Amino acid sequence: MAASPLVTPDWLHQRLTAPDIVVLDASWYLPAAGRDPEAEFRAAHIPNAVRFDIDAMNDEGSSLPHMLPRPEVFASRMRALGIGDGMQIVVYDGQGLFSAPRAWWMLRTFGVRDALVLDGGLPAWVAAGFPTEDGDPRPRTRRHFTARLDNGAVADAGDVVRVLASGSAQVVDARSGPRFRGEETEPRPGVRPGHMPGALNLHYAALQTEGRLKGPEDLRKVLAENGVDPDRPVVTTCGSGVTAAIVALALETLDRPARALYDGSWAEWGADTSRPVATGPA
Repeated sequence: MAASPLVTPDWLHQRLTAPDIVVLDASWYLPAAGRDPEAEFRAAHIPNAVRFDIDAMNDEGSSLPHMLPRPEVFASRMRALGIGDGMQIVVYDGQGLFSAPRAWWMLRTFGVRDALVLDGGLPAWVAAGFPTEDGDPRPRTRRHFTARLDNGAVADAGDVVRVLASGSAQVVDARSGPRFRGEETEPRPGVRPGHMPGALNLHYAALQTEGRLKGPEDLRKVLAENGVDPDRPVVTTCGSGVTAAIVALALETLDRPARALYDGSWAEWGADTSRPVATGPA
């Protein structure tokens, strides 16, 4: 079994002052949540944490939300944050386990092998009695960061079409059941409700208990209940590529890494009228 990508608040607290560790606050929320991650960071964050804004790490040439940038752009932005090669990176978010897995997936996809996720995020840190600090992040010295994109970890719409047609992998959608079935209006204008014909639905919330990832036995049970076989290849998807990374993280903890994440996800597929859309159960 490979080492888990998850760490506990105790683990992080014991190593927080180590010179080779950097902590990233990757909080991001859906508009309906009514939360401001920047204001929340300034109010309280893990000591010495750096703000990692998923939307600021995007491909500025794409109309889709927070798409992966080019490797050289990602490297430049990481250097500006004072993050360099050889560092152990721990990411967390303010919800518990929501957007941090997306940051973890981005880091891994750009070649950072020592990227970890704080299980339970800031709520778990605070509940454990550990301190926070307020204010803007402390200035950090620029470091050299090398970004090597793993193209195979990123699926596009054409990849998803081929996978669905051939059955060579399972396409697992992390959105809620009502959104997957087309019973709710999509939050982004111009995006049709429903799902990709042949996709499976596994709501990311089913993988968690109180903001923490469930244990291996419970994860396998949830996967089986939703028709997902962890021993077969998986391509993850969701609304905009954020919660799809929670499914990828869960599979990673089971030592069954996802084949790829569909970066455009439903924001791209649902807006493209040339793509088929199904409604109702999978």
